[in-house]
Amino acid sequence: MTRSVIELTATPEDHRVARLAAAAIGLSLIDAAIPLPLPGVKPGLANIVTLVVLARYGWSAAAWVSGLRVFAGGLLLGQFLSPGFFMSLAGALFSLFALGFAARLPGRWFGPVSWSILAAFAHIGGQLFLARLWLIPHNGLFYLVPLFSAAALGFGIINGLIAARLLAELPPAEPGVIHA
Repeated sequence: MTRSVIELTATPEDHRVARLAAAAIGLSLIDAAIPLPLPGVKPGLANIVTLVVLARYGWSAAAWVSGLRVFAGGLLLGQFLSPGFFMSLAGALFSLFALGFAARLPGRWFGPVSWSILAAFAHIGGQLFLARLWLIPHNGLFYLVPLFSAAALGFGIINGLIAARLLAELPPAEPGVIHA
């Protein structure tokens, strides 16, 4: 019986995504440690990394960073395959779709702040959609929409401003050179 060995070769892009995902995971853990008055309302600090990755390396890299963050964060926080994990996954998926659309908007008028606001509203929209469909099958859930919308707007603006500042301070990305 012969044994075959599968060898995986990591590219510089793989290393960059892994480092950026690690930063996003770390920020997710900080997010989880911040006490907030209402469940589900979090600053979304990891989204800053996703915005920077989107602006510098494109939607595909941002999707990898976001996906790795959700799965690794779920494992590290002991929430993997729990309702909280699926809420996070739904929010991340809706947010990624919104960012895919937002990244195609004219750069003259749209950038990290507007992307962040759109992503924050999409994130909470995805979570409310899943919660209504699965966890709380009652329309009373929608009484929380104004509160969640205010949080999405506020944190979306703050995270977008931080991402814009980071992008302005980072050296320009060069093809084949990893700055992350």
